[in-house]
Amino acid sequence: MSYDDFLAELGKAGLSVQKFAQLLGRRPNSISNNRKLGEVPDHLAIIAVLLAELHVRNIPFSPAFARLGLSPKRPRGASAIGKFGGDKQGQLELGA
Repeated sequence: MSYDDFLAELGKAGLSVQKFAQLLGRRPNSISNNRKLGEVPDHLAIIAVLLAELHVRNIPFSPAFARLGLSPKRPRGASAIGKFGGDKQGQLELGA
């Protein structure tokens, strides 16, 4: 699906890219980066079309997403303890 068609489906669903990303526990940039490619991955296209269809038929989708308990994704490279790249290497000991 083209990125423009994807945005149209989000519009039918009453969602912005930011709200769509929030529903999926993603960062908005990870969704909008697809603009450069001109297309969105199939799984995002399917979700957008289904959300649009639910919205057109006045079926609320927020309760279903709430049941999933999705948590926001950390940015790539972010470690759990707040440093990039993990632990430093220890000193190597060379044998004589």
